[in-house]
Amino acid sequence: MSQQEYNFSDIAPYDDSEFHSKMENLVKEPGFLHAVNFTMPPSDVPALIDELLKIKTKDDFQQQVMFPFLEMLAKTTTSGITLGGVKYLNPSMSYTFITNHRDIVLDASFLNLAFLRKGFPTSEVAIGNNLLIFDWINDLVRLNKSFIVKRNTGLREGLEAAKKLSAYIHYCILEKRESVWIAQREGRAKDSSDHTQESLIKMLSIAGQGQFIDKLKEINLMPVSISYEFDPNDYLKVREFLLKRRDPDFKKSQRDDLFSMETGLLQFKGKVHFQLTPRINSKLDQIGDFTDNNKAAKHVGCLIDQAIHRSYEIFEINYIAFDILHQTDRFARKYTPEKKEEILAYFNKQLDKVDLTDITTEERDYMWEMMLTMYANPLRNKLRSLLGGME
Repeated sequence: MSQQEYNFSDIAPYDDSEFHSKMENLVKEPGFLHAVNFTMPPSDVPALIDELLKIKTKDDFQQQVMFPFLEMLAKTTTSGITLGGVKYLNPSMSYTFITNHRDIVLDASFLNLAFLRKGFPTSEVAIGNNLLIFDWINDLVRLNKSFIVKRNTGLREGLEAAKKLSAYIHYCILEKRESVWIAQREGRAKDSSDHTQESLIKMLSIAGQGQFIDKLKEINLMPVSISYEFDPNDYLKVREFLLKRRDPDFKKSQRDDLFSMETGLLQFKGKVHFQLTPRINSKLDQIGDFTDNNKAAKHVGCLIDQAIHRSYEIFEINYIAFDILHQTDRFARKYTPEKKEEILAYFNKQLDKVDLTDITTEERDYMWEMMLTMYANPLRNKLRSLLGGME
């Protein structure tokens, strides 16, 4: 089935022709109004609604509403957002930006903010339907240039959804001339050790022309490395590690996901850096064609991982966590004793937020180790990548 034979209306961002009617419905939704009232003074809400109803296109919505909102969020919850590797972007081309995954909502949003600041077009954003808990969230994200990744389906439905998703991404790049953003894996790496899922690479290669490698080349895969100085969800991830240790069958609730989203959005993240890297087409040319697509997908995943790992921005907290975890002073020159004490206090303060009863000393030690691991892994992976497997 070619891209032209698919009807993408159930997964694509809303067309500008239906933007106004979808927005009219959204501003009447009690859930949407509750969320807006949570983020701004209630007295300002009527003016916002008037502004929303005057907007006619997704691009205008991003420029007039999302741009200032994200700037406000960046100002209040970060120490600054920076973008490197802009020289690798050709404004006349469209890309598939594939990134590591740190924050459920902000990875793609802050990357698009960095693009808006530079005058570059924003990308369409892949978002899992598991996060679209309410209909109004589905409408909001599709008004904001997001497309839907259908998850938790049966085997046959899952295969059809993957074919359609692949076709849509190829259609975006080749015909709509829109860039897309997609995370390198489903869900975030809880221990911050980022690795590309082979199934994602296989999905991207379903649509398109030619052999496996040709299909990937036509969507211009560009790895992007995302580095947050502080992860507001670090203590929630450690809490989940402990709950899974106590009960291997533990699964987070919908409420847990919502709280993670809220925490990631509103709490302090320190410095945030996005590093663009060259698209991997020339490296795909070098490896030629594999007869085994499983091996090919694994190899492509390694190329993406290598680009992301090498491009991490390493902060003092990462050096400190690595040295404490490995009982070394290898990176002591990268931080002061005072900074080390400050970070130790931060780790303890975050662990104190874990709201579980009867935490034993041994469990506290386990959580401490997982917290250190989470902050040490970006440096560990960077060292492995730069030193060819050596630490």
